[in-house]
Amino acid sequence: MGSEDDFLLEDEDDEKTVEFIKNYLPQDLKDKFTDDDLYYILDLIVEYYTTSGCLDAQPDEEGYINIDQDEIVDFIVKEAAKNEMGPYDPEDVFFVVQGEMEYGNQLGEVE
Repeated sequence: MGSEDDFLLEDEDDEKTVEFIKNYLPQDLKDKFTDDDLYYILDLIVEYYTTSGCLDAQPDEEGYINIDQDEIVDFIVKEAAKNEMGPYDPEDVFFVVQGEMEYGNQLGEVE
């Protein structure tokens, strides 16, 4: 598969993830995040996963890797401030992070 096909698959997956997150968010948060906000936050979540080393961690005896959602939220809020995005309320971002993880759980990618 060529790299163009890979990008199209990634875009389609990101689109599905964002739609899932929009449906996952509590009603009072649905208007706080635009699609662009959610794509940006999703990119930061992926960046956190790839740079934090959490994906290289050894699973526990039940096969789970402990990923600290609060650390992901802190990373997103700090990076967004550096990039002059947001500002995002950490409590609101937490729901987006939970939604992304729940989407992964439903796909069987994250346990």
